[in-house]
Amino acid sequence: MVDPGSIAVRAEELARNRTPHFDPEELKAFVKTYLDRREVFLKAFREQGSPLYVIEKKILLERAEHFRKIMGGKLSDLQVYYAVKSNNHPSIANILVRAGLGLDVSSGQELKLALEAGAARILFSGPGKTEAELKLGVANYKKVTVLMDSFGELNRLEKITAESEREIRAGIRLTTDERGFWRKFGIPLSKLEVLFELAEKCHHVRLAGLQFHTSWNLDPSGQVKFIERLGQELKALPENYREQIEFIDIGGGYWPPQGEWLQAAGTPEGRLADILFPNSKPDMNHYRLSGNPIGVFAERLAAAIEEHIYPSLKCSIYTEPGRWICNDAMHILLQVVDRKADDMVITDGGMNIIGWERYEIDYFPVINLSRPELNEHPCYVLGSLCTPHDVWGYSYFGSDIHPGDILLIPTQGAYTYSLRQKFIKPIPDTVIIEQ
Repeated sequence: MVDPGSIAVRAEELARNRTPHFDPEELKAFVKTYLDRREVFLKAFREQGSPLYVIEKKILLERAEHFRKIMGGKLSDLQVYYAVKSNNHPSIANILVRAGLGLDVSSGQELKLALEAGAARILFSGPGKTEAELKLGVANYKKVTVLMDSFGELNRLEKITAESEREIRAGIRLTTDERGFWRKFGIPLSKLEVLFELAEKCHHVRLAGLQFHTSWNLDPSGQVKFIERLGQELKALPENYREQIEFIDIGGGYWPPQGEWLQAAGTPEGRLADILFPNSKPDMNHYRLSGNPIGVFAERLAAAIEEHIYPSLKCSIYTEPGRWICNDAMHILLQVVDRKADDMVITDGGMNIIGWERYEIDYFPVINLSRPELNEHPCYVLGSLCTPHDVWGYSYFGSDIHPGDILLIPTQGAYTYSLRQKFIKPIPDTVIIEQ
């Protein structure tokens, strides 16, 4: 039990050290970029209706190319794999494969999608791979590198490959946090040499690399810290094991440079306020945790790899951006169905479109394309599902809001479509804007 006095001290700290506010003028400038293109989105609505996913192919390709250019400028032997779990729309996978990216998949279902997209380079990661999933990976051994998650998976993979009389290229995932639930992913660094010893006895699994992943990286500090730890372990690893390492996969988790945008309820002090003052009206302020540009990631990661990895071995560097590439390339269009009060409207789309109650904590502007204006007004913008948590936002940009109005929720490409579900309402259609 935490001491009540400590709780009071921590609450006082939260009250003093508030989450930074989102600059209103910067937010308006962001909204304006979409109002300037409102006819593009209204045309999509006229052709396809609503609710609707809107994919912008040009933005997707620009993001992928920018990532490759900046990271590749610092890391000469770099391979980029798009993390399918961040947005598993088949068109996104197809577009990125044709642009030359590999795909990082975390299940047999995603592996099938990657194969159907024609990917020639596939990383198969994720804990708890089933026998059927491993067999699918082995059946496509010329394209697939299996990133093993445990000692047990090494044994299962050896058994399957031996039965099929094939050899599979593999890596091993290293856990970056050995506490709590994060132990679910990979093996501890301290067990790495033991894994190599066991792999020597597995004649059909060729251990060729290492992988690690840290999440929610607004800056590269977490990745750099683990690279330092990995470097120390590599120094102590026998030379014959180091010689086997062809790649080190530094994972993904890169946050887009605009950072994390939050409702008050998404901040520590906001959560405290909800406990102390339940049922209070939503805070109209918006909050922002800034993210580093990808150039900062490139410089710091390259420096860390040069200092801590390359003295022990020379290898390719793999990376698995997902959110960073797809976030800005998909939007959601909705139509207002009902205005129940001056401060409450119901739309034709619900949270099943994105699969979770995102906008209770995350903030994204709701833009009324039918009544464009750069002023934000308080209003409950709600979905049409039978749950009170079906929230799109607590405000909108526009001169007013009425039934029939078309609303845009921009930059919804990451961890929305992949989590969609047929709860009460159907899954919307998708339109792809080519230019």
